[in-house]
Amino acid sequence: MNEHKTPLVLIVEDDKLLSLGNRRALETEGYEVLTAFTLAQARELLSRFDLDVILLDVKLPDGSGFDFCREIRESSGAYIIFLTSVTESSGELEGLLAGGNDYLRKPYGIALLRERVKNAVRHRRDASAERLFKGNLTLDIVASQALVDGADLLLKPKEFALLRLFMQNENRTLSAGHLYEQAWKAPMSGDDRTLRKHISELRNKMSDEDCDYTIRAVYGRGYCFEKR
Repeated sequence: MNEHKTPLVLIVEDDKLLSLGNRRALETEGYEVLTAFTLAQARELLSRFDLDVILLDVKLPDGSGFDFCREIRESSGAYIIFLTSVTESSGELEGLLAGGNDYLRKPYGIALLRERVKNAVRHRRDASAERLFKGNLTLDIVASQALVDGADLLLKPKEFALLRLFMQNENRTLSAGHLYEQAWKAPMSGDDRTLRKHISELRNKMSDEDCDYTIRAVYGRGYCFEKR
């Protein structure tokens, strides 16, 4: 999340009066707010916008918020706050296991909602500087770790540097010379066998953990990081 960007919040709530009240309360705080009353509407918005925070009701007309949260986590690192009237702790646990970040029980006060969203935005800003997300692949820049569904790929330093470059340039073909220069901090002299070896090992490690993404060789041009 760019710290200069207006935070974008999606409210997925079938109670239209509650949704409107929440929207107005957050817009007065300077947030850009979208609303969806069904999961179908939410999916359409998720495909079009890079969301920072999602306020997600658990019980919706066309499905479960818990199931939708798992779906969201395949493509988005948005901060998810469940909104629910369910009081059992098992419900809260299920939400967290589904990939949610926070839980707000109804009825809740507007002041509490604002603080939870404010905390979510702060968390997103901190996390965006430290992590990259692509499908089930997470790159932790501070820890120098790449994780697929939580499993550490155990990358070597140059493999990590290459993966970071690829994740920052999804669907773009990067030349061998550019990749080498950025990862090794030196011009590539001679052939590209060293680079090819590192990319091959990186690709194999991603494949072994069923990563959602792969690295494709583009004949005569370089390499492209793309979804399988």
